[in-house]
Amino acid sequence: MSASRRGTAAAALALAAALSLTACGGSAGDGEETPAGSSAGAGGKKAVAQGGGDFADAAKKTAAMGTEAKPGQWPRTISHAMGKTVIESQPKRVVVLDVGELDNVVSLGIKPVGLAPTEGSPELPSYLKKDAGTPKNVGTINNLNLEAIAGLKPDLILGSQLRAADKYDELSKIAPTVFSLRPGFTWKENYLLNAAALDKTAEAKAKLAAYDKKVEALDEKLGAKKPTVSMVRFMPDGVIRLYAKASFIGTILEDAGIPRPKNQDIDDLAAEVSAENIDQADADYVFTGVYGDPKATDKAKTQSNPLWKNLGAVKAGHAHDVPDETWYLGLGVTAADRVLADLDRYLTK
Repeated sequence: MSASRRGTAAAALALAAALSLTACGGSAGDGEETPAGSSAGAGGKKAVAQGGGDFADAAKKTAAMGTEAKPGQWPRTISHAMGKTVIESQPKRVVVLDVGELDNVVSLGIKPVGLAPTEGSPELPSYLKKDAGTPKNVGTINNLNLEAIAGLKPDLILGSQLRAADKYDELSKIAPTVFSLRPGFTWKENYLLNAAALDKTAEAKAKLAAYDKKVEALDEKLGAKKPTVSMVRFMPDGVIRLYAKASFIGTILEDAGIPRPKNQDIDDLAAEVSAENIDQADADYVFTGVYGDPKATDKAKTQSNPLWKNLGAVKAGHAHDVPDETWYLGLGVTAADRVLADLDRYLTK
C-alpha cells in the first residue's frame, strides 16, 4: 500500500477515534491525551483511549474543516471543531496552545508570540529552538493563562477542542481562535487546518508531500520483511504505555508499513502494562520514551527487571531510548521527519 493510501486509512481511524474521545471527555496531559482512570492494574494490560465510531462520518466532519478562500484572499472564514471563525487579515501575532500547533506554525515560517507547553516538557522543544523565536509562556496546555494571552495582543490563536474546549469562548474574545478536534494522530489534518488559517496551504501540502517521499524511501529500504517495532513510554506514577495505532507515532509506523506486535496493533492510543508484565513489550526492536522526569517513572525499576533483560530486542541490542519531544510530544511534520530519520538510522544498520 502506498504511503498516501496508508495515510488516508490512518486518518479515517484517527478522526473516528477523535470524535469518540471528545465525546467522552478525555483530559489532556502527555502530548496526546490521558483519559481519567486509565492506569493498568498490577496484573495486566489495559487499553487506553478507545477508538471506534463511524469512520465515514468522522472523515466527513473533518474534511469540511478549513477554508475555501483563495491564496491571498482576506478576510477568510475557517470551519473548525468549534464552528466558524473569520480572520480579517494575514495573522502576524500567533499564539499556539500546544506543541503540535507550535511545530505546525514554525514549519511554515511563523515565529509565534506565545506558547502553552506541556507540563512534562515546559521548555521550548530543542528541535524547534533554531526557528521558533522566543515565544512567551502563556501557561501550560492544562492551565492556560488567559491574561498572558490577552497581553500579547494576538491576531490568531491555534489549539484543539480536546485541550481547551471550555476556554474557547474566552479565547475567541481575545482573538480569532481556530481549534482542531484533538492533537496527536490527526496531525496531518491539523497541519492543513492551521495552514488554512495562515494562508499557507500550499507550503503545508509541500511539506506533507516531502514527508510521504521519505516514508516511501524508508518502506523501500526496509523491504518486504520488516522488523516488528514496540513503542514503550514510561509515564509518571508507574504508568507504562505500549503505544498503538491511534497515536502520532502509530501513524508514522503505519505509513512506513512497519509491523507491530499484536498487542499494539489495535485501534487505540495505547495499552498499559505494569513493570511485572513488561515481557508484553517484546518485538524485534523496542523504542522507549520518557514523559517528564525519568525519576518520577518506573523506567529504572522496569529496566532492572529480569523480564526486561530477557526481551529478545534487549538481548539483540535492539532496544533504544528515543527523544520524547519528537516521538511523542512533537505532533507535527518537523517531528515526524525527525522520527523517520531515527527509524532509518536504527532499522537499516
